[in-house]
Amino acid sequence: MRLHELKPPKGSRKACKRVGRGEGSGLGKTAGRGQKGQRSRSGASISPGFEGGQMPMQRRLPKRGFTNIFKTEFALVNLKDLARFESGSVIDPEGLAAAGLLKKANQLVKLLGEGQIDKPLTLKVHGASAKARAAIEAAGGSVELLAK
Repeated sequence: MRLHELKPPKGSRKACKRVGRGEGSGLGKTAGRGQKGQRSRSGASISPGFEGGQMPMQRRLPKRGFTNIFKTEFALVNLKDLARFESGSVIDPEGLAAAGLLKKANQLVKLLGEGQIDKPLTLKVHGASAKARAAIEAAGGSVELLAK
């Protein structure tokens, strides 16, 4: 097989519908756009959500809630994720990122207590739940909180 012999499978390529090519074609004259109006004109486009001047749905419906723009976002790490580290190792955000548990090393990290741990580890994180801290200390490790 050569490059000039390649062809798409039969039926996979379909010619586009040619509109406005005479009355006998079935899509002549107005070419499926109807008579007059904004959508019949060339170059006319209306934004999604525009309802012809009527108050749009997104403005008619009541608004609820609040978004705190000062919210602190943490990357969450569970105890079960720490099984891949060797006993006695010191784990910080750079080490978590190198192990693939964080996308970036400069993220704020919070340790959660899902899972079990049986190795003594020293963790340097920005936050930890009480259950996670108790589990780490019961295994002989320690949790050191970093400044946010």
